[in-house]
Amino acid sequence: MQSLYQILMLLIDVVWYVMIAHIIMSWLISFQVLNPYQPMVSQIWNGLTRLLDPIYTPIRRFLPNTGPMDLAPLVAFIGLIVIQIILQNNRMLFM
Repeated sequence: MQSLYQILMLLIDVVWYVMIAHIIMSWLISFQVLNPYQPMVSQIWNGLTRLLDPIYTPIRRFLPNTGPMDLAPLVAFIGLIVIQIILQNNRMLFM
C-alpha cells in the first residue's frame, strides 16, 4: 500500500509541475515575452493546454464568467495542494 501512496504523490507532483509551467507560460505570452506564433512555443503551449484541459474544463463549468481572467488554473492548483495535504496527513492508512 505504501507504493500506492508514492505513486499518487508522484502523479500529483507531475501535475503540479505541468500546471506551474502552463501558468508561467501563459504569463509570458500575456506580457508578450513569448510569441505564440513561433512553432516551438505553439507546440509546447498546445501540449500543455491539451494535458490540462481535462482538469480545467469541469472547473470552468462551475465558476462564474470573469471575462478574460481565467480562475480555473488557480482553483485546480489549490485543489491539487489540498489533495496533497490530505494524502500526507493520512499516509499511515497506506502503510
